[in-house]
Amino acid sequence: MLQYEFMRQAFIASTFIAITAGLVGVFVVSRNMSFLSHTLSEIGFAGASFGVLVGISPLAGMILFTIVSSIAVGGLSNESSRREASISAMSSLFIGLGILFLSLSSKSSSYATNILFGSIVGISSKEVQQLLALAIFVIIIFIIFYKPLAFDSFDHIGASASGLKTRLLSVIFLVTLALSVSIGAQIVGSLLVFVLLTLPGATAKYLAHSVPKMILVSVGLALSGVWLGLYLAFITNWPVTFFIATYEVIAYFIGLGYKNYKLNH
Repeated sequence: MLQYEFMRQAFIASTFIAITAGLVGVFVVSRNMSFLSHTLSEIGFAGASFGVLVGISPLAGMILFTIVSSIAVGGLSNESSRREASISAMSSLFIGLGILFLSLSSKSSSYATNILFGSIVGISSKEVQQLLALAIFVIIIFIIFYKPLAFDSFDHIGASASGLKTRLLSVIFLVTLALSVSIGAQIVGSLLVFVLLTLPGATAKYLAHSVPKMILVSVGLALSGVWLGLYLAFITNWPVTFFIATYEVIAYFIGLGYKNYKLNH
């Protein structure tokens, strides 16, 4: 399998994508922002479609839309009384915009398929380099702000009382989440990128009891999911997204069953 250059590039890109998604996903779950990763995936679809329309790379358009929108939508998350309706309205708007942008562009329908479902096996060397740079940037940001982000994510009240700049930390997290959505969409597409950003982290919560261990478990599940998905997609010619999503869902229910078993015994 690895004798083919496109598969080697796919494995390199997917490895960094999985590390980023697994790392960020732990904080997505702890901050109860799974809904936001889902919304950003739909916003990313509109951004990628906009990029196709105006002649820039879909990744650049996705990053532009998700970063701006993540901060705006993140502010709505504090208004619990109107949160669900506001998020649903924005999701609907951006899905509509994405479809409009694609219909106005001169590109073929294959572009829409790639945006929605990913195209990791057709990724170019330049795109791999871009993904690696973005993934490394996100990882560095988390290394720098790891302690305050972990404190704020798992004990927001305590972080506020101790004088941490929680608003600034929130903005930093939202920007890294937006970048992670844009990165992850390259392998599983904007339609299912939230799978990598939520399920490994949610499963890790059932299997580990400290932040470092949760990160290790989450990254491990994301890595094993994308590696197995690429291998099975290669030998079956089925979509890699199907295998990744199936693996992560099965792992989640196994983790949930383990948690329930431990509580009852």
